[in-house]
Amino acid sequence: MVTETTIKLIFFLLIILAVALEVIGDIFFKKWAIDNKNILLYLGLSIYLIGTIFWAISLKYEYLSKAISIFTILNLIVVVLVGVIYFKENLSLINKIGMGLGILSVILIEF
Repeated sequence: MVTETTIKLIFFLLIILAVALEVIGDIFFKKWAIDNKNILLYLGLSIYLIGTIFWAISLKYEYLSKAISIFTILNLIVVVLVGVIYFKENLSLINKIGMGLGILSVILIEF
């Protein structure tokens, strides 16, 4: 018998995989915007599509309203971190506060 904990674990694994793939797609999009090599655009679109498929599958395990909130916030946080670390983008104080509130909201949504 499948327990509630197992369902939550499957949901989070699917969400994490979807976020990771969409962030990788976003990285290819950014590199395409900088380097203007069409292969980067096509790779980004392909990886993004695969991430979207995992996102859609995750909806079998959680309500849409909860799933979209968690997915969007995790995606935002990871993309911002990639932008800061990999692309050397700067964050303002208000951006840092927003990220902290996003993390807090994921925690609150889960409890």
